[in-house]
Amino acid sequence: MGKYMLPSAEQEWTVALTRDFRETVQARVRGDARFRRGPLSDAVEALLAGEAALGREILRDFINATLGFPALAEKTGIHVKTLHQMFGPKGNPTATNLFNIIACLKEHEGVRLQVVA
Repeated sequence: MGKYMLPSAEQEWTVALTRDFRETVQARVRGDARFRRGPLSDAVEALLAGEAALGREILRDFINATLGFPALAEKTGIHVKTLHQMFGPKGNPTATNLFNIIACLKEHEGVRLQVVA
């Protein structure tokens, strides 16, 4: 259940959500190649902004919606269980592993990311 506050009143509404938001986004990522680039870019931007937990969470969802952890494990040579731990709530991937994973995701999607200051 989601809760929303009305801007001009102190009344709270409880709204039943018909579909999990994560499932909705993942379905869109799977079906729309152009949309798929957004979450990958958002994850990298979050990481660069120092929001590591958010960046890992977005990457985890992106991986689940695209090539999946088993295929990523094969491409990176990192055990699938280790990948799951890296992108879990207490995950702490090394910079080497993180950049290797991002490189694999970029290659899989056929995109180029660049940092603009």
